[in-house]
Amino acid sequence: MSVSVNKLTKLYGEQRALDEISFKANPGGILGFLGPNGAGKTTTMKILTCYLSQTSGSATVCGHDVTTDSLAVRKLVGYLPEHNPLYKDMYLREYLAFAAGANRVENAKSRIKELIEVTGLGRESHKRIGALSKGYRQRVGLAQAMLHDPKVLILDEPTSGLDPNQLAEIRSLIKKLGQEKTVIFSTHIMQEVQALCDRVIIIDRGKLVADDPIEKLKRRLSGDRSLLVAFDKLADPQKLRSIPGVARVETNPEGFSYRLYLDAKADPRAEVFRFAVQNELVLLGMQAEDLSVEEVFRALTNSNAGSKATV
Repeated sequence: MSVSVNKLTKLYGEQRALDEISFKANPGGILGFLGPNGAGKTTTMKILTCYLSQTSGSATVCGHDVTTDSLAVRKLVGYLPEHNPLYKDMYLREYLAFAAGANRVENAKSRIKELIEVTGLGRESHKRIGALSKGYRQRVGLAQAMLHDPKVLILDEPTSGLDPNQLAEIRSLIKKLGQEKTVIFSTHIMQEVQALCDRVIIIDRGKLVADDPIEKLKRRLSGDRSLLVAFDKLADPQKLRSIPGVARVETNPEGFSYRLYLDAKADPRAEVFRFAVQNELVLLGMQAEDLSVEEVFRALTNSNAGSKATV
C-alpha cells in the first residue's frame, strides 16, 4: 500500500478543513482527487507531503508516517503544487540541477537530460524560467517533481495552462507514470479525470462523499438508465413502450427522436432494431446515455448529507 489515510482531521480554529477522511492509494493506478474550492483537497495533499501537520488521524506513505518519519516520506514523494513555485531568474537547466542537488539525485546530468526530453522541454531548455509560458512552467514543475524518481506523485492541477497539443503529451506521460507509480491527481477539468483516472475520490466540506471507480460511480448515480433513438419518421410511442425492457418513453416534439427509459439491467437495443424493421422505420441513431464525471461531481457535492454517499 503506497498511501494510507486514516480518519485524517485538520482544524483551523473552529473550522474543520478535514473531517476524519480515510482512503488508500495503490501503486499502478491514478487516483482522481476532486472537490469544490475549499473542500480540503490541497490541505490533504500538503499533509501527505509533510508541509502541514494534521490535528488528528494518521497518514503513511510506503509505510512511513508523515508525522514521525517525515524525512523518509519526502524522499518518496514528488509534488507539483497548484501554484507552481519556481525560481524565475534561474535558467531551466540550472533550476533542475539545483533541485537535483537538493534531492541528492545520482547521475543528475543524465537524469535532467532524460526529463527534459520526457516532458518536452528541449526547445525551451536554454531559457530563463521567467521567459517561459505558463504551460512550459507547468512542465518544469512536473520535471522537478519527477527528478528523484519518487514512488508517489502528487499532482495538483498539473494540466493547467497547457494548449491542446501539450495537454495530449502530458496526459500520455501521466498515464505512463500511473502504470508503475502511485499517482494522486487533483484537477477541476472533468474531462481529464475521465481520460486519466482509474478511481475517484470526492470530498466536500472536509468530508469524504465518494470513493469508487468512475464507472461504478456513474452506475450508482444514474438511477434511470436511458437509450436515445432516432428514426426517419414518427413512431408510435405506445408501441415503443411495449418493447421488453422499456419502462417509459419521452418524445422529442421537434423531431423523430425518443428517449427510452429502461428497466434495471435491461438492454433492449436488439429489440429496438426489430421494432424499426417491423414498423418500416429507418433507425438513424441509437445511443446509451451516460452520466459525465461532471454530473456525478455536481450530484455529490450539491447534496452532501455530511457523510460518505450511499447513492
